[in-house]
Amino acid sequence: MNHHVRAPSTTSLLCLEASARLRSFTAAAQELRLTQGAVSRQIQTLEDRLGVKLFTRRREALTLTDAGRYYLGEIAPLLHRLERATSNVMAFKGRGGELSLSVGASVGSYWLIPRLPAFTRDHGEIILNLGTRVGPVDFRSTSVDASLEFGDGQRPGLHSEFVLPLILSPYAAPAWIAAHGKVVDANTPRSSLIHHQTLPDAWNEWFTLEGIAGGAGREGPRYEIMSMALNASVAGMGVALLPPYMGEDMVAAGRLKRLSRRKWRYAKGYYLVYPEESAQMQSLQVFRAWLLEQAKDNARA
Repeated sequence: MNHHVRAPSTTSLLCLEASARLRSFTAAAQELRLTQGAVSRQIQTLEDRLGVKLFTRRREALTLTDAGRYYLGEIAPLLHRLERATSNVMAFKGRGGELSLSVGASVGSYWLIPRLPAFTRDHGEIILNLGTRVGPVDFRSTSVDASLEFGDGQRPGLHSEFVLPLILSPYAAPAWIAAHGKVVDANTPRSSLIHHQTLPDAWNEWFTLEGIAGGAGREGPRYEIMSMALNASVAGMGVALLPPYMGEDMVAAGRLKRLSRRKWRYAKGYYLVYPEESAQMQSLQVFRAWLLEQAKDNARA
């Protein structure tokens, strides 16, 4: 039989976090403006409720047990969200507030950030905090509200909305073209094909699409993020498959040239991903609507 588990009080969780951080019930009590006895009782009640010891109590300092470290790791992002929500309501009266967003490094730097001045001009009530990481966000272990991330949209238990496709074409610097030709073909040195770690088979698929015999192989350098591939191609180190929002500004500046008229849509794309607890945030709802409108404008361009 399933029984409803009532969550511990916020006070007990705050006592846990402060005691663990300061390694002292006395110091935690001073910070929280409680008595040392009150903090100790809150921790004892929490331990009794969970059925585990959260601290090893030593004369010199408190230390978390394995169970305590696990539990604090799980609740710390929730406490941070609670603190921020309280600050936002007090400061913005529910009209906006902070929004913490994780963004893929390349799409963030070359597509999103150039568009953000319009967002901040129209929505000064929202403070947008941006961070970046490679791969999908684990919302349970971070205080991130949402993520604009590269993937296939399959994120069980999370909202996942398609934003942008990844369109690729080959680009190279004029000096490389002078040495190796204006097109990628069977004679192109495989060692000069710049690979993306997140798109490991992209060049092989491109060769198949173009009907180039022999395959691309894996001889060329491999970079973790697309902006590294862009900079390597600008430096004349080889040919990179890049989206137009990265390549075309360099073409306009005379630093790259596109080597094919083909624009290939990669199987994966960019999605706005967020957990259910973020769905009702006013700041996320506003940003989501703006982001999807920017994507529509991008598709029409």
